[in-house]
Amino acid sequence: MINVRYVMKRILLIILNALLIIFLVFEDTRASEVGRGNVYSVIEVSFTGPMCSRTDTPARDVDFWVHIKHESGEPTFKIYGFWDGNGSGGTRGKIFKIRFCPTIEGKWFLSEVHSNRLELMNQQEGDYITAAPSSHKGFWIVDTASPGHRWYERSDGSHQYICGNTHYSFLSEYDDSGPSGSNIISDITANADYFNKLRFSVHGDRYSHPADKPFISDSGDPTDDGNYSYRPNPEWFHERVDLAVQNAYNLDIIADLIINGPGVEDSRSILRASKNGGDPTPYLKYIAARYGSYPNVWICLSNEWGKKTDWVYLSNEWKRKKVKRFTAIQIRTFGNIIKDFLSYSTPLSVHANTGNWDTELNTEPAWNDHIIVQRKLKDLSQTADFINNNNSIGKDKPVIDDELAYEGEGDGWSEEDVIESFIGAFLGGGYSTTGYKLPPKHGHYFWGNFNPSEHKSADNLLWLRNKIDSNITFWKLRPVALSQSIFTNINSEFRAMQWENHEYVLGTDEYCSGIKANLPEGIWQVKRFDLIGKTETLFTSDARGSFIFDAPSSRAVLFFFKRK
Repeated sequence: MINVRYVMKRILLIILNALLIIFLVFEDTRASEVGRGNVYSVIEVSFTGPMCSRTDTPARDVDFWVHIKHESGEPTFKIYGFWDGNGSGGTRGKIFKIRFCPTIEGKWFLSEVHSNRLELMNQQEGDYITAAPSSHKGFWIVDTASPGHRWYERSDGSHQYICGNTHYSFLSEYDDSGPSGSNIISDITANADYFNKLRFSVHGDRYSHPADKPFISDSGDPTDDGNYSYRPNPEWFHERVDLAVQNAYNLDIIADLIINGPGVEDSRSILRASKNGGDPTPYLKYIAARYGSYPNVWICLSNEWGKKTDWVYLSNEWKRKKVKRFTAIQIRTFGNIIKDFLSYSTPLSVHANTGNWDTELNTEPAWNDHIIVQRKLKDLSQTADFINNNNSIGKDKPVIDDELAYEGEGDGWSEEDVIESFIGAFLGGGYSTTGYKLPPKHGHYFWGNFNPSEHKSADNLLWLRNKIDSNITFWKLRPVALSQSIFTNINSEFRAMQWENHEYVLGTDEYCSGIKANLPEGIWQVKRFDLIGKTETLFTSDARGSFIFDAPSSRAVLFFFKRK
């Protein structure tokens, strides 16, 4: 006997399944591909929003974000959008954009498009971005498996040692006499031959451009006054900051963006935002939205955040003037604000005045992922100890001395001074940044126009970085007291690092004879890297037990022991 009710249920189920398939096919045909790129590339999607001009404040008044979800269901990112004028640098238009960085291949759906403006609400919702495989290394992420969490790794698990350079105001392409003779692209390209990090201000600072400005005043005029930071000028950011960041991305150089400072009142007022009631949130959201999806971008909240004087232009000359400094509470607040807008693991910190990291900046959970310090040290041991100590002071985070060594007459540093300081930073378990400085506020470190024949240590620092990357598993190393190391009969000013039973490094800066390495069991390869002469020497591939060697008179030498 046929069960009619059962048959009807089965027929109904078949019909419902067919309708569901038809609906899904129909939905898929309705969805459009709105962007395409490789994994860890930056894919830009444009939206049509309300018309805005120089007298409007979309960075503050328009809330706009998109949830983007991978077709598998995970991961999901909340990406904030920004007003980009006419989309090509113009200051009148209704183009809003998001910048998205896919972390795995496949389709990524715009699952929710939200705004407080009807023109943007739900626009392109359900559409998708397609990501293809790539060999890009991805974001810089703290390697929490490294000792003291002191080293960075990339999204793909690889590690590269960091040596940085400084061009504070090179975005303006001006120096003290007018156009610098260089340009943003040529400076990024020239730096890429030697460094893998470049720190610079998003502001023209001391050498501002006479016409192009980063902000717009209430009257609609371009201005350098950072108190108007809630009104970022899309022309400046499109034509200058974007250009620097994108070209640095193409060459895999870290673009370390200083978003307040470095040295004049206009640029150091950006986070003060007095024209917006002291609230820099619109600017912080804008920076996060515009640049937070770039794997090569780091963010420095401010240069010398506790600085008590700034340079102002009075009576046709630059003079120092007392200013109101930021407090640690303010910096922590700014850090947490921008962190909430960042969708990825963008490295974030603040640049300190001379001396150790301020413990008042430490929070739990931390707003920052690394420690920036400033202290110019020519001595290997002093530099190593300073870096290592700040890893502890900053609660086990990577440390970078971003003003360790300015070569040139400004600070009176020689090529060899810079080289010795850099291997000191490495031996302290951290990173460092240089610059070329003529008299104060003059030279590459402000206006760019990088020239390695002037900045003579650049080739040695490249050589150092290459030797570390190709030989040393540095992300496993930690600094160790000489008394606890494998080395004896040694100068107390030398410094050592180790990955127990695997790799050992000794740094020397003067002659010392009869140093003994008391090697653990096994067969060891021993190399010497002289950073001054850029020479590599293989001592032996068959060392066992005690190995006796001499340190040469060079100021910057690394001895490397690797178990075979």
